[in-house]
Amino acid sequence: MSRRDRLVELRHDTSVVLPSLLLCDFGNLERELGRLQDAGVKALHLDVMDGHFVPNLTYGMPIVSACRQLTDMPLDVHLMVSDPDAYLPQFFDAGADVITVHVEACQDPRATLQTIRDLGAASGLAFNPQTPLEELAKYADLCDLVLIMSVEAGFGGQAFNPGTLDRLAQARSIVGPDVVLEVDGGINRETIASCAAAGAEWFVVGSGIFRQSDYTAAVRNLLDLARPPLTG
Repeated sequence: MSRRDRLVELRHDTSVVLPSLLLCDFGNLERELGRLQDAGVKALHLDVMDGHFVPNLTYGMPIVSACRQLTDMPLDVHLMVSDPDAYLPQFFDAGADVITVHVEACQDPRATLQTIRDLGAASGLAFNPQTPLEELAKYADLCDLVLIMSVEAGFGGQAFNPGTLDRLAQARSIVGPDVVLEVDGGINRETIASCAAAGAEWFVVGSGIFRQSDYTAAVRNLLDLARPPLTG
């Protein structure tokens, strides 16, 4: 199965909660990934920050590679870096299944998205809160995933911006039903249901999991809130 196919396989799940590893205990990474897998997590979100495109510095290929060695869960790698094209092959080789780049950081987003697909990964395009979504129509045909940021990229633990709900609905109307719509920033028990109602399918969660004592209960609760109610 190709890495792009893994994303298609995950779409059979109506909702996917992706722990953002920024807040995990990196001193016990294997234990943390085991706890997440035991909790029913289907994929992981890795935030790569370069201290240039965003005012924070996190990790790079070695952590992605370490996660790849420790789990077979799909890795959704979110590149918050300047000149992402310079690093696409390295992150693919490290084990990324999805590579998401920021439209604000790409000189030619179409070329970048095509390169990601040519490598064999699923292609993602992220939008910061102040970036007009009208740009999305130019690139939607090359997107396997669109990530709508509720907060400015760069730091975890920020509060959810309610205006994100309209942006999610707008993005869904642009890309149609066949592109994964992901949301990141302030996603927790209070915000996940409204994001799902607005069209989001993948939910990046940090403190809503890692600052809870019981990962299993936290993940199950989030999934229950994100799934549409049964009708009929």
